Amino acid sequence: MAQIEPQSLKRCRFWIAVFIVGLLLSGITAIPIEWELRILADWFGVLDSNAVPESAVAAWIGRVYHALKEINAEQPFVLYAFDWLAFGHVMIGLAMVGAWQDPVRNRWLFTFGKLACVLVIPWAFAFGALRGIPIPWRLIDCAFGVFGLLPLYLAERAAKRQLWEAEEQP
Repeated sequence: MAQIEPQSLKRCRFWIAVFIVGLLLSGITAIPIEWELRILADWFGVLDSNAVPESAVAAWIGRVYHALKEINAEQPFVLYAFDWLAFGHVMIGLAMVGAWQDPVRNRWLFTFGKLACVLVIPWAFAFGALRGIPIPWRLIDCAFGVFGLLPLYLAERAAKRQLWEAEEQP
């Protein structure tokens, strides 16, 4: 591993860890999706399918919860897609361990991660439109990409000076 100043390495690893934890949490929480939506539907007062929603958000949460509950009762294999969504998040998180171990040698992972974060935006808008997802919900999905960029940028910045120095050494 090319020498990185200990303080910069600590900072770099901290931000990579933040990114990895975010990926793991956002992925693993896709598995108990019906249970999580039940909690949200109850909180928004739309657990009962006959409830009158107080806001557009409540209406959307209720609609999604009741549709998911029905699909899971009649066609549970459809929710297998959420399991694979979680798997993808976990695997990307595991790949980022390479950047945590050696940010100089594995600097390509910063580019990979930032590219994935940026591509969330057109992906959410294109497929959200195709699936009839309301724009505010698509913006929430886009926020995952935008917020994912921050720790990657900070991790890369913490390693960049040492990165250049490592490349200049014979």
